[in-house]
Amino acid sequence: MKNYYDILGVSQTASSDEIKRAYRKLARKLHPDVAGPGSEDEFKDVQRAYEVLSNAEKRQMYDLGGESALGGGGMPGGGFGGFSDFFDTFFSAATGGAGNGPTPRGRRGQDALVRLDISLDEAVFGTPKDIRVDTAVVCSMCDGSCCTPGTSPMTCRTCGGRGSVQRVARSFLGQVMTTAPCPDCRGHGTVIETPCTECSGDGRVRTRTTITVDIPAGVDSGTRIRMTGRGEVGPGGGPAGDLYVETHVMSHPVFARQGDDLHCTLTIPMTAAALGTVITLETLDGEREFTVKAGTPGGHTEVLRGLGVTHLRAAGRGDLLVHIDVAVPTSLSSEQKELLERLAELRGEERVEPTIAPASSVFSRLREKIGL
Repeated sequence: MKNYYDILGVSQTASSDEIKRAYRKLARKLHPDVAGPGSEDEFKDVQRAYEVLSNAEKRQMYDLGGESALGGGGMPGGGFGGFSDFFDTFFSAATGGAGNGPTPRGRRGQDALVRLDISLDEAVFGTPKDIRVDTAVVCSMCDGSCCTPGTSPMTCRTCGGRGSVQRVARSFLGQVMTTAPCPDCRGHGTVIETPCTECSGDGRVRTRTTITVDIPAGVDSGTRIRMTGRGEVGPGGGPAGDLYVETHVMSHPVFARQGDDLHCTLTIPMTAAALGTVITLETLDGEREFTVKAGTPGGHTEVLRGLGVTHLRAAGRGDLLVHIDVAVPTSLSSEQKELLERLAELRGEERVEPTIAPASSVFSRLREKIGL
């Protein structure tokens, strides 16, 4: 089981400011842009630890029951779940949800979604791509503290740093003490008397930045690539959300994609189909030769193994299927017509006697094509 205090390198009695400073230091050190590939998991652990320990309610639950208490939304064991739920509901109503200490200013930022157009070649082989995004980053002037450099948040005089105030109200039960978020500090326990002029006290600023995303081989339209911690920085310099890059594969002038296979149609002359020929085809992998056998009919398909799309979650690639279309001449010179008539005479084809296939065989071939 991971210890969130050990991950951030702070003691269990650390203040919220100490936790925040430790998180910023580690986040800058372990960010994938700085530490490079391989630091994503450790960076996510730091984000998760800060998300829990910077929230007073989550931190209290974690201190009492560890990660299991967070997962279940309550105390481990659950033997007195009904009573606890009733008590929590009543207590929250009486306190206005403000009985768990001051609320940290730093909150997790929003996730972002960007659509990226890529070519079929880039989808087949993968590629790094630079994208421009409008996002929120930590304010460089105040480093996320929200204060003018050289100043710090002041303890709220109204609530004394508790983040909440208590009032006595009369009810049918008599006098009831209620707790509500402090109206002056909005539950934070501190007030910022001199907000940073760069970010207006938000701890973050908006900017346009360039991010490099590695497009894996085999993506298709609608594939989403998650970039942990590359979304918007949260208010108060809180941890960044995630960036999702959704790919859209543009159409290709020659090849059409079906799953991980590529398809194209190749038109050859009637004479080439009858006599056979060697075709040089420009594929995504460069020029490839294949033989069209003599007597190849129109509608025949040649399969070039391993020249399709890379499998996204498995080894290998799909195939390239070349569909042969036989071009029948529509205009003939007198000499060409005479030669064809001579050929028909030699083959005994002056008079055509069509052969009609039984309906059962027609439907049999149809079932084979559609895979029934």
